[in-house]
Amino acid sequence: MKRSPMELAALASAAVPGLAPTGVSSAPDDPADFESALLIDDAGKQWRVRAPRHAEASMRLETELQVLRAFTPAVRAELPFLIPHVAGTVRLGDLRTFVYSHIEGSTRSLDELAAGGRELAREIGRAIAAVHELPRTLVSEADLPAYEANEVRQRRLNELDQAATTGRIPSDLLRRWEHALEDVSLWRFNPTVIHGDIHEDNLLLAAGRVCAVTGWTDLSVGDPADDFAWLSATQDTRFADEVHEAYVSSRPDAADEHLLRRAALAAEFALAQWMVRGLALGDDGMISEAEEMMGSLSADLAAEEAALAARGEDDDSTEEGDEAVIADPQDQENLETSALPVIPRP
Repeated sequence: MKRSPMELAALASAAVPGLAPTGVSSAPDDPADFESALLIDDAGKQWRVRAPRHAEASMRLETELQVLRAFTPAVRAELPFLIPHVAGTVRLGDLRTFVYSHIEGSTRSLDELAAGGRELAREIGRAIAAVHELPRTLVSEADLPAYEANEVRQRRLNELDQAATTGRIPSDLLRRWEHALEDVSLWRFNPTVIHGDIHEDNLLLAAGRVCAVTGWTDLSVGDPADDFAWLSATQDTRFADEVHEAYVSSRPDAADEHLLRRAALAAEFALAQWMVRGLALGDDGMISEAEEMMGSLSADLAAEEAALAARGEDDDSTEEGDEAVIADPQDQENLETSALPVIPRP
């Protein structure tokens, strides 16, 4: 049953002794997993409350609690941004609602971030780099998963097999993803600590800077490209490139020429994961949404391939004696990393 912001405020009062909400509003979150609200109390202090919709979402919040406890004061002091603090919890049935001390700052849409200029893009790149520089012991001490590069690829292959069994994935997308996963050179990278759920709603901004990173439910050691997948949804490729450039400048010893390509593939494959999850939950809305977006992606890729083929034919038709026109070697890479539709976040 969906809870109203007022009901979430009542749960927050039970979770934090002495909390007396005087105002409440809804807050952006992953709607399939959480109900959220932003509260203000009688002292003017703000709080955020998150209630899981189902057992899997509840487990993610329990994981986040482990993660936030693993951030010692020394580790927090090294970060260029703030991270949340759990102020209290309350159990209702089998699920536990969490209340966080609110961090000042506000979220922006992806389009707003892209329009924010080069310095904001660099802020985001540096923030992602700071996450990837976190010590791996943070993950091990929180008893969270750590995957080597080949394990990441194998997990993707297993997920692809699972998605294929649904019979609902367009065949051209299955072939595309299978081909990418069989390209072993694409999956040679150095695993790092990754946030696992970075996107615009988990970045808080103040005065043009990233002041806080939230949503630490999927911390692990894995593919750093996963924290760039959300950027594939922007139509402004310059913005994504500037974020990546700042990231590379902050981690000069972590060169990875295929990072953005794997990020784009992760964003695409999220559609298949969304489909599988919708089927598991019996959610017709999720299923139809995934089918629609996969159909759109398939059509867009086919149109781009046709445009590249037409361009090649034009090049071949140059008059004899003219200097041959060489196709741009970046054409295939651009096709593989072109902007995607907004992707649901499993």
